[in-house]
Amino acid sequence: MRCTNDGKIEVETSLTTPNSGALTKLRQLIQLLGPGILMATAAIGGSHLVASTQAGAQFGWQLAILIFLVNVLKYPFFRAGVSYTISTRQTLQEGYAQLGKGYLLTSFVLNLVAAVVNAAALLMFAASLLGYFMPVTLSIQVLALIVLAASLLILIAGHFAALNNVAKLIMAVLVVATLTATVLAWQQGPVAPADYVSPSPWTFATIGFLVVTMGWMPAPIEISGITSLWLKQQCHQQQVTPKSALFDFNLGYFTTMILALVFLALGALVLHGNGQTLATGGIGFSQQLVNLYASTMGEWSRYLMALIAFLCIFGSAITVYDGYSRALAESFSLLRGQSSQVPENVFVRWLIIVAVVSFGIVLFFKSALLAMLSFAMTLAFITTPMFAWLNHKLVKSGNIKPELQGGVGLSVLTYAGLVYLFGFLAVFIAWKWIL
Repeated sequence: MRCTNDGKIEVETSLTTPNSGALTKLRQLIQLLGPGILMATAAIGGSHLVASTQAGAQFGWQLAILIFLVNVLKYPFFRAGVSYTISTRQTLQEGYAQLGKGYLLTSFVLNLVAAVVNAAALLMFAASLLGYFMPVTLSIQVLALIVLAASLLILIAGHFAALNNVAKLIMAVLVVATLTATVLAWQQGPVAPADYVSPSPWTFATIGFLVVTMGWMPAPIEISGITSLWLKQQCHQQQVTPKSALFDFNLGYFTTMILALVFLALGALVLHGNGQTLATGGIGFSQQLVNLYASTMGEWSRYLMALIAFLCIFGSAITVYDGYSRALAESFSLLRGQSSQVPENVFVRWLIIVAVVSFGIVLFFKSALLAMLSFAMTLAFITTPMFAWLNHKLVKSGNIKPELQGGVGLSVLTYAGLVYLFGFLAVFIAWKWIL
């Protein structure tokens, strides 16, 4: 009922139903999702498809608790990007600059190395998986060019909104497909013989594998800075509250943690104890996973696993291209004493630079790609404790909103995480260069 301008009373008929109200709330909730889902899409790539699945394939279920604990212990340092940015309206890169240009320069160099090497690896990775869906045989270079062109089209033509929507779609399909595959594998049962004895992961020889797996689980620590940058970008486009930002981050983060365990389950059920030698490279391993899953579950499942693998890597690729390019553009501007508000055309220039260099690596240095990726992973692992401490320092010194402070529990988890990160680094240094 409403009152008209001439004083008459009219009765309106409402078409609103309880179901339409629920759909409206769901639509509003989906619109608020963004940086957390982008972070999850960037994380669920090499660390999940390769590292988690290999952990299950080699050691069965033995590393499940370790993967769970690592994700929990790193939680405060990834959450710092949300807490700091929502409270101060600044990115972590701006916070590093305030602490000193040395910190910002270190972040810039790390992002630069990680951007071109990770992007090249993901580009070649996605290209090899795209071949499953092509009606004709194409070279890896042509397939990589197709993936790169699709990524640039999404990022340049659609800007942040397109990336946001594509990431939500990829995550939705990825979660459904991965859980479906795991349920089917569970019903089929493990391929390992009943009397099979799993090798122990708790040996001196496996430290290198554990370090790489744990160092990139759920993602390199610099992704926290990229998440804060995406969040600031989102704040320019819509109303973002501390509650909605934290919900988005938690949803994305805990989705990555659950999927890490799901991929470990896939490795434990389908690959563990099957008597075949596992490929060490990510590309070879993903193709082996697809082939072995098809031989175990039936040929019909080949394209289900190929779709899962491709979505993992393509989603990581487009978010890596966007996130690292934005971080490099902002950091370079701050290092030159300029504003952190980087125009879109400057971001596009950095995006094209990263795209050209990464494609050049695929064209001319693909034989050395694994060595470069190993270097980038090692560098990220070594610098992770420092950036975790910096993120903690920024949160402690910033005027963090009460609803984002987390209380005593988060504080205890933070210090436990710092002990873990610096302790694991000491073990790695001793294993790599002393012992």
